[in-house]
Amino acid sequence: MNSTNSKPKKRNYRKISFKTKLIAVFSVSLLIFALISGYFSYKIYYDNAIEQNKKISLATSELVALNIDPDHIQQYIERGERDAEYLRVLFNLSKIKDAIDNVKYIYVYKILPDGCHVVFDLDTETLEGEESGTVIPFDESFKKYIPTLLKGEKIEPLITDDTYGWLLTAYTPIYDAVGKCQAYAAVDISMDWLKVEVNEYLTKIIAIFFIVFLILLLVVIIISKYNFIIPINSMTDATSDFVYNDTSSMEKSLEYIKNINIHTGDEIENLYMSFTKMASDSVKYIEDINHKNEAITKMHNALITTLADMVEKRDKNTGEHIRKTAAYTKIIMDQLRINSEYKKEITDTFYNNVINSAPLHDIGKINVPDAILNKPGKLTDDEFTLMKSHTTTGGTIISHLIEVVPESSYLTEAQNLATYHHEKWNGRGYPSGLAGTDIPLSARIMAVADVFDALVSKRSYKEGMPYEKAFAIIMEERGSHFDPIIVDAFFAAKEKVLEVADKFNSAFNTPF
Repeated sequence: MNSTNSKPKKRNYRKISFKTKLIAVFSVSLLIFALISGYFSYKIYYDNAIEQNKKISLATSELVALNIDPDHIQQYIERGERDAEYLRVLFNLSKIKDAIDNVKYIYVYKILPDGCHVVFDLDTETLEGEESGTVIPFDESFKKYIPTLLKGEKIEPLITDDTYGWLLTAYTPIYDAVGKCQAYAAVDISMDWLKVEVNEYLTKIIAIFFIVFLILLLVVIIISKYNFIIPINSMTDATSDFVYNDTSSMEKSLEYIKNINIHTGDEIENLYMSFTKMASDSVKYIEDINHKNEAITKMHNALITTLADMVEKRDKNTGEHIRKTAAYTKIIMDQLRINSEYKKEITDTFYNNVINSAPLHDIGKINVPDAILNKPGKLTDDEFTLMKSHTTTGGTIISHLIEVVPESSYLTEAQNLATYHHEKWNGRGYPSGLAGTDIPLSARIMAVADVFDALVSKRSYKEGMPYEKAFAIIMEERGSHFDPIIVDAFFAAKEKVLEVADKFNSAFNTPF
């Protein structure tokens, strides 16, 4: 399937900056890495610590075993501290206990089916009253090792957490000359220190991670800022500020884009180069379109004026009427845009549409016979009725144009001007008898311009009226024939109106 034929999917984008996303992804990734590496680091540290202490406990138990004479085990049990040899061994075992850190208990037990028979016990804080010969029942957690111990075999150091605390215990069998196990030398190393060391280790790991995280985060922010965020934001700003409706502004926008000078040496720079080329091509394309539009507009306006001229030339009474009324409507609209209630209604589009379509306001006269158009005397009622039909005829002609070119907004105003420029503010005009603001604004403006030009211009059946008298008639008709606001704007721009009137009437050598 050709991707150019597929429609782009609509996507909802969250308003989260790239910088925030990058930091979030980096932070989460680093956190996951820290948790995983921290766990394995802790595990390795913990296992190494356990393994190291197993070796220490086993070596210590072997050292204890070396101090015990297996042939005197029964003597130790029976005589205890009454035996000088017993006291000597006990003293040596005490030295061993004091010399090695974390050793909590050192004891020698003879393992028999009925329990552990105490031979030596260097710490009786939890075994008070248990002297040599005392039988200690097997602990529940110890029972699985009993068969092996009864056989006199070796067992691996083991970790227990029961009545006597968290302990690592190593057992070394004490064999006699014939290889029979007479007892076990045992060493208990307290593991409480491991909790403290692990906590200290984790604290150091967290502190190191935090410092490394801040350093890496700062590096990521700096790199992303100058290699991603600033370049992307610069292109985004350039795109947002790009102006397409003005050639000069487009050139400035393009120059701004070229001056960004992104040199990241990666895909961002490639994107920028493509973006710059696209903007440059777009400017050239739009300029070409604008040139063609200008040519089309000029041709279009020329056709409108030519068409209006063709109609006007049939009426030998109206010389330059379409140009003068167009000039007067422009003056009126300029004044209305300065300060009036219609200021917001006279947008740039409305303004241009009225100016461009003003020459067509009398297009309907094409359907009026020459004899009536050029009659030097007063028209009969029937002739006047036919003359008045130029408004509806003009509207009909333009409506046909609208059907052909529906998107030409100026034609709507052309139809309003052609159809309603003879309507009156008081509703006594024609062809529809509209009143007040029901009359399109463009037609109300043209009404003042059309009547004023008719009053001051020379016709074959009359002389042109003096300007002041024409102004007086316009003022007299304020609120009846004409929109009061438009009349006020017309008078506010009186000097400009007179300049246009003088310019065109002097060309026809009309005395006033």
